[in-house]
Amino acid sequence: MRLPPIGLACLSLAFAACSLSVRAEDLPGTIAKVKPAVVGIATLKKGRTPPILFIGTGFVVGDGLTVITNAHVVKQPGIDDGSELLGVLTSSNQAAADMRSATIVNTDRERDLAQLRIAGTPLPTLKLGNSDSVLEGHSLVFTGFPLGMILGFHHVTHRALVAAITPVVDPAPTSQILNPKMIAQLRSAPYKVFQLDGTAYPGSSGSPLYDPATGEVLGIINKVAVKGTKEAALTQPSGITYAIPARHIHELLDRQPAQPAAK
Repeated sequence: MRLPPIGLACLSLAFAACSLSVRAEDLPGTIAKVKPAVVGIATLKKGRTPPILFIGTGFVVGDGLTVITNAHVVKQPGIDDGSELLGVLTSSNQAAADMRSATIVNTDRERDLAQLRIAGTPLPTLKLGNSDSVLEGHSLVFTGFPLGMILGFHHVTHRALVAAITPVVDPAPTSQILNPKMIAQLRSAPYKVFQLDGTAYPGSSGSPLYDPATGEVLGIINKVAVKGTKEAALTQPSGITYAIPARHIHELLDRQPAQPAAK
């Protein structure tokens, strides 16, 4: 039986509504599976009060001992000079955090990505998805620690609509608002990022952006580095959040680990 156009339209709308309902019902289960693989990034310095300083979010992939975060999160003077120990924070009961030591294996400064290696037994992992499949209008989710440890070590999840897929830097209307970072981006081939309508906070940097139905990671939240280019001309923060597509995480993981400098 052939349905009239109006009937087909109604059927399509009903199917879309049903799909959205299923995805909404799946979300609590997806979040429960994702949370154990989302960790805090911190530094430890003896004699400091408090000795552990939360600096961002990360998530575990691969063999359970590989952590992905933002490069700007681990670009700390104390880490660079060795006066602070880099680590990840985990918790099984959300009441207290345990810290594991970590080392930086690889970084991609241009795309603000860092790969860490942690010690101990493997942790639960997240699967990296195909970020090329993401379209404007897709509804995604990100989980992290937006307030750090101020209110306790608790995962926080936000919904985010993909509002635009845009180059990391837009041409400036006048040379007066160009800064060195924007010029460097313009000289190289600008990569594209996801512009989201969800609001992230400083501690959200490094949070996985994932499919609410499957939990597959499609990007990584980036608050500081991208805003330093796209929104350099704004005098007030806009609340717009950006994410680096997961394809660049795949590329980072495919690289050979960086070799320590010869002494």
